Amino acid sequence: MVKLIVFFKKPPEAELESFENVFSQVYVPAINRIPGLKKAGVSRAIGAPRGDAPYHMIHETYFESYEALVAGLNSAPGRDAGRHLMGFANDLVTMMYAEAWDE
Repeated sequence: MVKLIVFFKKPPEAELESFENVFSQVYVPAINRIPGLKKAGVSRAIGAPRGDAPYHMIHETYFESYEALVAGLNSAPGRDAGRHLMGFANDLVTMMYAEAWDE
């Protein structure tokens, strides 16, 4: 399995409620329409061993293979999800691909 991990920095306090509403009501449903998506998970940071966490939220999306991930992201629903992401979190987001190891 391969995953796309999206790390979100915390938005300014005055924008936090709007950010979380768009995240949950627009972005997550758009991600869930991507073909080949096997599972997804969202985590909200609550701290770090040495103080504040560097990120506010983490969204992980799992695909069977790297090729499936790329195909899903390049599909019409994948491009739509990317537009939503950049529309509300452009300056707050960091992304990476990772190979998921079974435990």
